Amino acid sequence: MVKSISEKWVENVKYGYARVSTRQQDLEGQLRQLEEEHCNKIFFEKITGTKSDRPEFQKLLQTVQAGDTLVVTKLDRFARSTQDALNTIKLLFEKGVRINVLNLGIIENTSTGRLIFTIFSAFADFERDLIVERTQEGKELAKQKPDFREGRPKKFSQQQINLAMQLLEKYSYKEVEKMTGISKSTLSRNKRKRDSVN
Repeated sequence: MVKSISEKWVENVKYGYARVSTRQQDLEGQLRQLEEEHCNKIFFEKITGTKSDRPEFQKLLQTVQAGDTLVVTKLDRFARSTQDALNTIKLLFEKGVRINVLNLGIIENTSTGRLIFTIFSAFADFERDLIVERTQEGKELAKQKPDFREGRPKKFSQQQINLAMQLLEKYSYKEVEKMTGISKSTLSRNKRKRDSVN
C-alpha cells in the first residue's frame, strides 16, 4: 500500500518503506517515524522478509529516480539477507538514489559508505540467523517435555471442554456456545469424538 504525505510536486522525492512480518510487529510505529522524516510517499506491506516477492517494495524500486531518497527505519526492513541488501543498494546507487536507514544514517555511494553498509548488513543477517537458531533450540527442548504438542496451543482446556459436554446434556449448542464461548463446531467435534468412544 502507498501513503501520500505530500501531494505537492517536488523535484527530489523522499520515499519511505515500512514492512512488518507478524501481527505483533508495530507497523504504525514505523509509519510514524517515516512521517516525522517528512517522506512524501510511504510504501508499506505486511509480509515476511523471507518471502521473495514483496510487491510494494518492488513497486518502490521501479518508482524511485535519480536524486530521490529512500528512507527505512531499520536495516532488516530493507532486505532479507546481506546479499539481497547489497544487490538492492547497488541497484539504488546505479539509479542515483540516496539511502537513509534511520538507525544508521545516510549511506553514501562511496567506498566507505558501501563498506559500512556491508558490515551492518552482515550483522543484521547474523542476528536473524541467531534468532532462528534459538527458536529451533527452544522447540527441540520443548519437544523433550512429555506434555509437548506441535502447533498452536489449544484455546480451551480439557476441563472446560468436559464442562461444556455436561452442559450439552441440558442445553442446546447455541446456548452452550453463549455460556462458554466455545464455538458450535468445536462442541460438535468433541461430542462426536465422545459418542464414537462410547
